[in-house]
Amino acid sequence: MKKAPNLYVVAAPSGGGKTSLISALLRLDERLRLSISHTTRPPRPHEVEGQHYYFVGDEEFARLVEENAFLEHARVYDHSYGTGREQVQGQLKQGFDVMLDIDWQGAKQIRRSFPDCRSIFILPPSLEELHKRLSSRGQDSSSVIERRMQKARSELSHASEFDYMIVNDDFEAALHDLHAIIRAGSPKRPGQGPRTETLLAQMLENA
Repeated sequence: MKKAPNLYVVAAPSGGGKTSLISALLRLDERLRLSISHTTRPPRPHEVEGQHYYFVGDEEFARLVEENAFLEHARVYDHSYGTGREQVQGQLKQGFDVMLDIDWQGAKQIRRSFPDCRSIFILPPSLEELHKRLSSRGQDSSSVIERRMQKARSELSHASEFDYMIVNDDFEAALHDLHAIIRAGSPKRPGQGPRTETLLAQMLENA
C-alpha cells in the first residue's frame, strides 16, 4: 500500500547545517519536495528567485498575510518569512512528501493546521562548534555572530517541542538519520533519543 504524503518541518539554529542537509536529502529522495518560502530579506549573491526564496517587499508580504496566503509566517532577524498555503497543499495533492525549512515559531503554527506533521530539530554538537561554524563563514561581523548565538540559545530552548532531534556532528550520519526519520519514522543511529536529550540539556545549562 502506498504511503500517504506527509508534511515535515525541519528547524535549526543558524549554523546548524540545516540547509546543507536538506539540499543533500532532496538529491537523495525523489519523492520529497521543499516548500519555497516568501521573504522580505534581500537576496544574497548566490540566491535565485523561486529556487531559494520568493523575494517580495514589505507591502506585498503584508498583502499576502491579509489574504491568508500563508500557512505560517514569522519575523526573523528583522525580516519576514512565510510558507505559501497553495504551494504546500498542491504538492501534497500530487503525492509528494513536503519539507518546510522554518523556525520554531513557524513549526508551532504549522502544527495547528497539520497536527499529523512530523517536526525535526537539527542540533549542533556544541555551542562552541556552532560559534566556530558561524565565524568560519566569513560573512558576518562579530556583533552579528553574537546576535545569532543569542538567538540560537533561544531556539535551542524550543528543541524539545519537536518530534525528533538529530545531532549534526557528522554530516553523512546526520543525513542518514534525517532520511530514516522520513522513510521509517526513526533515526538510523541507535540511542539518538537519550543522547540528544543529554546534549541539549548540557547546551542549555551552558547557555
